[in-house]
Amino acid sequence: MPLHSHALITLLAALLACANATAAPASRELQAQCWRAEDLTALPDERLVQKVPQSRPPVLGHYETSPQPGQITGAVRRVDLPRGKKLIALTLDFCEQPGEISGYDGAVIDYLRQNRIKATLFAGGKWMATHVARTQQLMSDPLFEIASHGLAHRNTRLLTGTDLTREILGPSYVYQVARSTLARAQCAAPHATAIASIPPKLNLFRFPFGACNAEGLAAAAASGLTAIQWDVSTGDPSPLQSAAAIATSMITNIRPGSIIIAHANGRGHNTAAALPLAIPKLRAMGYTFVTVGELMAAGTPVISGTCYDSRPGDTDKYDTLFQKPAMPIARSPLPGVPPDARSSLGSLPR
Repeated sequence: MPLHSHALITLLAALLACANATAAPASRELQAQCWRAEDLTALPDERLVQKVPQSRPPVLGHYETSPQPGQITGAVRRVDLPRGKKLIALTLDFCEQPGEISGYDGAVIDYLRQNRIKATLFAGGKWMATHVARTQQLMSDPLFEIASHGLAHRNTRLLTGTDLTREILGPSYVYQVARSTLARAQCAAPHATAIASIPPKLNLFRFPFGACNAEGLAAAAASGLTAIQWDVSTGDPSPLQSAAAIATSMITNIRPGSIIIAHANGRGHNTAAALPLAIPKLRAMGYTFVTVGELMAAGTPVISGTCYDSRPGDTDKYDTLFQKPAMPIARSPLPGVPPDARSSLGSLPR
């Protein structure tokens, strides 16, 4: 697609960013009303990944969506910015596969909140369904932009037809249910403006494993979702990647318009320790952290026709690793999540 065709997307993203900024104080007030301070902070052992039986999850309800005007059909790797703008986007993945309940790395989120760092959070549908309260806390925080990371973190290159559509659209439905549940909560009643500032649907999508093909890209675009990759990888899924190495990767590979990938689902090894090393230095270098939506609104997205980590073809390995059968999807996933899979925080504390 010609680069100039992104003008409408840029305008819409700018308007959304402005609306979110205006509603920020109200959103913080909503959080204070619905959760105690200790409910928002990290809990011991919450970041640990739990193995659970692969039970049949509850079937997704109906979710309608369509392409947006000027819809991007490739994968955004970074954004070209006007000279002098030094904006970057930190993204955090919350993946959860069948047979597990992955974690919530509260130390990462606590640090971002304490230092007013914006980030885009790519959450899986299954993760949101087993971490309902955390999902609602994050979506109500004006620092964070919530995006989709697939229903059960299955390789979409191995899926077709209905299975592919469900993997891509599943998180949108789970998010919508979580948002509407929060809106109906008694604590949210006086904060209609804050609820309205929470986007009613997801607009960004990250392919599980960072792997895609033409069919997956087309399906995401047809669903009104813009595929987002990255150009700075922290390498934090490896236990051998130290905090210093993660910070060094962020600092040495960054450039204006970069999108950084890290994890906050219990598989971002040493990420919580790395951010306090990297972020102050990046700020000292003149960089400002924004959400992916804000980043795209500030410049021209750099689009690739393929998905990859650091070089084209390097995600092909996932076609033979982690192969899983098609996973049945649920109707009303939040109420129907098995009791042993629910977040220990419950839905809303009061």
